[in-house]
Amino acid sequence: MTPPLEKPPRPGEKFLATDPANMPVDAGLVFIGHIETPWKTTRDCPRNGRGSEAVCRVHVRQAFREGLASVETCSHLYRLYWMHEARRDLIVQAPSFTEKTHGSFALRSPIRPNPVALSVVELVTMRNDGFDARGLDCVNGTPLIDIKPYFAGTDSVPQARVGWREG
Repeated sequence: MTPPLEKPPRPGEKFLATDPANMPVDAGLVFIGHIETPWKTTRDCPRNGRGSEAVCRVHVRQAFREGLASVETCSHLYRLYWMHEARRDLIVQAPSFTEKTHGSFALRSPIRPNPVALSVVELVTMRNDGFDARGLDCVNGTPLIDIKPYFAGTDSVPQARVGWREG
């Protein structure tokens, strides 16, 4: 469910013409589980999972648990999740950490047409129903979309840059 539309809180922000929740569906998602964290509100969450050593639990639904085979061999994982409490109505945003506005697709803000989030987490402990991980940044109960291994040799791009952020 999309939170109610709000007035842009910052100068320069722009709304989408139509709420994505009211657009025709192009694909379907199945939540494979959910994430248990200590954070009750989005304001409580650490930015990009940094600054917190909290160990959080990733629960995988029974039907998908066989897919966890060999996950224990990974030190780090990508975790894709659905930011179910995020607004979906802004297409241009004014982040609090800069004076300029940017398109939603140039930001990692959860406010976007499809509130899909991605993070790299450190695998701490495997469990019967999933695993514990460090580096999460979402509210308790966030739906889990997918888990993928993080390959340092192919996923890390040291020369990558975001020009507006660096200069």
